[in-house]
Amino acid sequence: MKRTFIAIGCLLLAGPAIAESVGEKTGVNSTLGIAPTTADFVNEVAISDMFEIQSSTLAQEKGNAPEKSFASQMVTDHTKTSTELKELASSGKVKADVPTALDSSHQSKLDKLKGESGKDFSSDFDSMQVSAHKDATSLFERYAKSGSDPKLQDWAGKTLPALQHHLVMAQDMNKNRK
Repeated sequence: MKRTFIAIGCLLLAGPAIAESVGEKTGVNSTLGIAPTTADFVNEVAISDMFEIQSSTLAQEKGNAPEKSFASQMVTDHTKTSTELKELASSGKVKADVPTALDSSHQSKLDKLKGESGKDFSSDFDSMQVSAHKDATSLFERYAKSGSDPKLQDWAGKTLPALQHHLVMAQDMNKNRK
C-alpha cells in the first residue's frame, strides 16, 4: 500500500516535468498552463495563421455577410502576423523553422469547409473560428508569460490583444448565427 502511494506521489510531482517534454499537440501544456517550446510556438502559430487565411478566404466566397466581414479582418490580421513571424525567424532573431504547409488536422478541417455551403458551412466555419481563437489566445498568453525567447515573448505579448479581440468577434458571430 505504501508503495502505491509513493508511486502516485512521484507521478504527481513529475507531472509538470513530463508535460513540458510533451508537445503542444496533446493539449497537456495548455491544460497545465505551461509555455510551449519556441519550436512548438512557431509551428503552431504558423499553421494557425495559414488556416485562418485559407479558411477565411473560403468564407469571403461562401459565407454570409457577417462571416465575410469577419473573414476579411482575419485575412488582413493573420497575413500581418504571419509576415512578422517569418521576419523574426528569417532574421535569425528566433531560432525555429516556420512550416510552409498545414498539418493534417487543419488540412482536414479546411477540406471539410471546401465541401460545404450554406448553413453547414456557416455552422462549421463559425465554430472552428471560436475554437481556433481560443487555442491561439491560450498559446500566446502562455508564451508571452513564460516563453524562452525574449523577442518572440515580446511579440506574443503585443499580438495577444488582437487575438483576444478576434475571439470575441468569433463568439459574437457564432452566437448571432443561432
